[in-house]
Amino acid sequence: MVVNGFVNVVITTIEKRFGLRSMQTGVIAGGYDMASFACLAPVTYLGGRTGSSKPRWLGLGVLLMGTGSLLFALPHFLVPNYKIAGNEAADLCTPNRTSTSTCDGNVPSEGGAWAVAVFVFAQLLHGAGATPLFTLGVTYIDENVSKKMSSVYLGVYYTMAVVGPAMGYVIGGQMLTIYTDFLSVDSETLGVTPVSSVWIGAWWVGFILSAILCLIVAIPLMAFPHELPGAAEIRASKVSEAHEGAASKSAAFSALHELPQAAAALLRNPTFLFLNLAGASEGMLISGFAAFLPKLIENQFAVNASEAALLLGVITVPAGGGGTFLGGWLVKRWRLACGGIIKLCVAATLVAAAFTFCFVLTCDDYPFAGVTVMYNSPSVPGGDPLTALCNSECSCAAAPYSPVCGADGAVYYSACHAGCARVTLAGSAQLFHQCSCIVPRDNLTLPSYQIDGVSNSSISYEAINSICTTDCPFLWVFVCLSFGVMLFTFLATMPALSATLRCVREDQRSFALGIQWIKVRLLGTIPAPLMFGFLIDLSCSLWSTSCDKTGACLQYDNYNMSRYMLGIALVGKLCSLLFFFLAWWFYRPPGSKNGNAVVPSVDLVVCAEKTNGNVTSVANGTVERGSNGYCNAALECSDHL
Repeated sequence: MVVNGFVNVVITTIEKRFGLRSMQTGVIAGGYDMASFACLAPVTYLGGRTGSSKPRWLGLGVLLMGTGSLLFALPHFLVPNYKIAGNEAADLCTPNRTSTSTCDGNVPSEGGAWAVAVFVFAQLLHGAGATPLFTLGVTYIDENVSKKMSSVYLGVYYTMAVVGPAMGYVIGGQMLTIYTDFLSVDSETLGVTPVSSVWIGAWWVGFILSAILCLIVAIPLMAFPHELPGAAEIRASKVSEAHEGAASKSAAFSALHELPQAAAALLRNPTFLFLNLAGASEGMLISGFAAFLPKLIENQFAVNASEAALLLGVITVPAGGGGTFLGGWLVKRWRLACGGIIKLCVAATLVAAAFTFCFVLTCDDYPFAGVTVMYNSPSVPGGDPLTALCNSECSCAAAPYSPVCGADGAVYYSACHAGCARVTLAGSAQLFHQCSCIVPRDNLTLPSYQIDGVSNSSISYEAINSICTTDCPFLWVFVCLSFGVMLFTFLATMPALSATLRCVREDQRSFALGIQWIKVRLLGTIPAPLMFGFLIDLSCSLWSTSCDKTGACLQYDNYNMSRYMLGIALVGKLCSLLFFFLAWWFYRPPGSKNGNAVVPSVDLVVCAEKTNGNVTSVANGTVERGSNGYCNAALECSDHL
C-alpha cells in the first residue's frame, strides 16, 4: 500500500512541490528495489538459519518500513508553507514594476538535491523493511500449514499484495483533495480548489498513517513463536513425502563453495533462463507504469491527481487481483503441466500486447499561449516566447507559474502573462479581470462563476485559476483498455511462477526463486523508473526555471508522451512474448529424448523410477493420473504449485 500505492500517487505532487524532474522521481521510485535487491542475501541467510525467529525478522522489517514512511513525510515539515500564486499584486499585470531578485544563496531551497536524498533514503528503508515480507514471510507460511492449504494461504497473501497498492491509490488520492497545509491554512481563503493547476494536496498524510499502522502491526507480529503448534508434524510429513530419491540431489549444493556450480546448473536450463528474462521485462513494465501511469492520465485527459489515483485504484483491484487469482485457477482447473502453463503465459501476453495500443489514444494539447499557440497579440522580436505586445509592459519576469484558463479557451502561464490587472476572490476561486491578452471572440459572452451558498449571485470573469475543460472523449476508452492490459498481465504472473518452480528440480527451487528475484530486480524493476522518467522528460515542452536552474516540467506534449509510452509498452510486451515462446520451445518434459531436459519436479522423477519409466506423457501440457499411488501423490502436489 505504501510503496506501490502512496508513493506512486504522490509522484506528480512532489514534483510540483519540490521542483523535481521525472528522472529524479524515477530515482526515488527505484530506491525501493535497490534496497530490496541489496538486502536479499543477508536477510534470507540470517533469517533462514535454524533457530532463527522469522516473525521477529518480519516485525523488525515492518518497523523499518514505518521509519521509512516517517522519513518520506519529513520534507513537508522542513519547508515553509506552500505559497499560492495569483492573488498578490506581484502576480498581476503591474506596468513599470521593479522586480527584486529572490535568488539569495543564504536562503535554503525548497527542493532539489536535498529533497531527492531524503526521499531516496526513505525508499531504501522501505525496500530493506519489505525484504523479509516476501522471502521469510512466504517461507513461514509454507512451514506452518499443510502442503494442501499452502497454496490457499499464499494465494491470499499475494492477493493482498495487489489489493494493498490499489487501496493506496484510492486513499492517497483522497488525501490529495485536502490542502497540503490544512493544519495551518484554510484553503478557501486562498482561492484554490483541487482542480486548480497550482493545487498541492496533503501528500504526506498517508505516510504518517502508514507509519502508525506499521507500529501497530509490528508489535504483535514479533510476539509470534518461531513456529506455530503442529509445524513439526507438518514438516515431518513433507520430508517423508519428498525425501526419497532427492537426498543425493539436495546434498549437491549444500556447501557454500559450490554455489557457483548451483547457479551454473540453473543457467544451463534454457526454460528457466527465458522465464527469468520474461519476468524481467514484465517487471520493468509493471514497475514503470505503476510509477508514471497517473502522470500520463493527468496530462492526457486533463484530470487532477486525486481523480487519476481513484481511477487507477478502481481498475487495479479487479484487474490485478482478479488476474492473479484467475491465472492460478486456470492452471488448476485445466490440470496444466509445465508445457501447458508456459503456453498459457504466451497466450495471455499476446492478448496483453494487443491491448497496449490503448496508448495510441491521444488528446490534443491545451492551447497554451506562447507554447503551443501564439498570443492574440504580436510577439516581441527576440523576446521570451511567453511575452507578447499585450503583456510586455506588465513586468511578468518575476511572476511565478500559476496558470489560468482564459475566456478564449487558452491557458496562460499566469494572470500577469494574460495581462490581467485585477483579481476577485470568489469563494474558493480566483477570478481575473481587465486581461489585455484575452481577446473576446465575436459575440462572446464572458463566463460567470456562481458563488457557493449565495443564490442569484454570479461574477463574470475573463480568466480563472482552474484547469480548462477538454472535449477529449477517450478517457473511459483508455481506462477500459488499460483494464485489459492489467488483467492479462497479472493473469500470467502466477502461471509464470508455477512454471519456474516446475522446470527445476525440487532441491533447486528456493535457490532458483532467489536467482529469478535478483534478475527481475537487476534487469527490470530497478532501471524501469529511470527509463520511464527519462522518456517522460523528453516529452516536456515547458520547463520551470528558478535562479537559472531547471525544475519540474510545467507542460507536456501529449502526442510525444503517448508515443513514448506506446513504444516502451509494446517493445516490453513483445520481448515478454518472445521469451515465453522460447521458454516453451526449449522446454523438454520428463522422458523426452529431445535435448537435455530439466525435470519439472523431482517427485515426478521418483514417480518415473517407481514405474520403471512408464509415466504418462506431459509433453502436451496436461497430466493424466495413473494407478500408481506415489504418482498420484506427486501429481496432487504438482496441482498446488
